[in-house]
Amino acid sequence: MKTLNEFKESLTLEQPVSGLSVQLKSLWYDGKGDWHQAHAQVDQLNDQASAWVHAYLHRKEGDIWNADYWYGKARQIRPGLPLEEEWEQLVLQFL
Repeated sequence: MKTLNEFKESLTLEQPVSGLSVQLKSLWYDGKGDWHQAHAQVDQLNDQASAWVHAYLHRKEGDIWNADYWYGKARQIRPGLPLEEEWEQLVLQFL
């Protein structure tokens, strides 16, 4: 999988395609509307990439304080753009 469109097309599948990174797997579940499964993918991880996805998920949840904590762990700043755009940027980052 190399493009955002391919990733989006895979959302029609019942399971994520094999070989996705944990970050992409989390974003895949989020794209399917399963926030809890998306969160479960990165919840126990402490690397910067996972922290960035974790931050996005808490921003989406509306828990801004927690999101800002994870953006800090990821060495990122909470973006002022719509959640859909942040999701796409994260997918592109990790593809």
